[in-house]
Amino acid sequence: MATGTNISTWFDGRWHREDVMIMRAADHGSWLGSSVFDGARFFNGNTPDLLAHCERVNRSARALMLNPTVTAETMVEIIREGLKAYGPQDAVYIRPMYWGLEGDMTAIVPDPEQVGFAISLEEIPMAPADTAVSLGRTSFRRPVLESSVVNAKAGCLYPNNARMLNEVRRRGFGNALVADAMGNVAESATANVFMVKDGEVFTPIPNGTFLAGITRARHMSNMQRDGITVHEKVLSFADFEQADEVFLTGNMSKITAVRAFEDTSYQMGPVTRRLREMYWDWAASEPL
Repeated sequence: MATGTNISTWFDGRWHREDVMIMRAADHGSWLGSSVFDGARFFNGNTPDLLAHCERVNRSARALMLNPTVTAETMVEIIREGLKAYGPQDAVYIRPMYWGLEGDMTAIVPDPEQVGFAISLEEIPMAPADTAVSLGRTSFRRPVLESSVVNAKAGCLYPNNARMLNEVRRRGFGNALVADAMGNVAESATANVFMVKDGEVFTPIPNGTFLAGITRARHMSNMQRDGITVHEKVLSFADFEQADEVFLTGNMSKITAVRAFEDTSYQMGPVTRRLREMYWDWAASEPL
């Protein structure tokens, strides 16, 4: 299913100007879930942190017992070639991906050397600067490494996120604020989460139950350079109820203000606006 339009696909060694069929019915990834992906962005002629996203998809592949077949640097070259089909006014979602082709004698364990690879470029607009979302609580939690491959950006993790979103949308919220296995706040159903209190920024400390994102790290670096104090610590739902501002960070939209968590309302405050401004300024320093 395509989310956007104007799709290009790198597969079998070349670019195709269409949404190409890439998996067979018997591929390991098709029926046993051995697929990973990453997401980068092209907007305003910039590809911020593109190499880091390509490096992460290779780490994700290894976490699912697949040996990557394309170096991160080569991926960047392929993506830049594909982006020549788009203009600087286009906003493109960049998605490199791997999946298992064959299994072992049990079929369950993927053959690490039999690996499919593709890249999808999909035109998806950036969200407007004034976009804000509401968060609700969900009964579903983030898993732990002992039960799920939470150290990878793996397709098999996303049905749990979908359950979270479906549950809170039935109550009128746009996203979920999600607990880890211990009951502390981990992230939202789709992105990392931050809160602001008395001018200082707080975010859940990475504890192995969620991916501490590339965009999350970039915002933290920008904040530190700007003199904004950032804390990584254990945070409760009560902490978010007492926050002055809350925002989400992720590749798709980079930063999204939160207008409410359950019955608690927030304004899009000065820190959220400042961070958006800093990110766009920083991204302009990483042209295609």
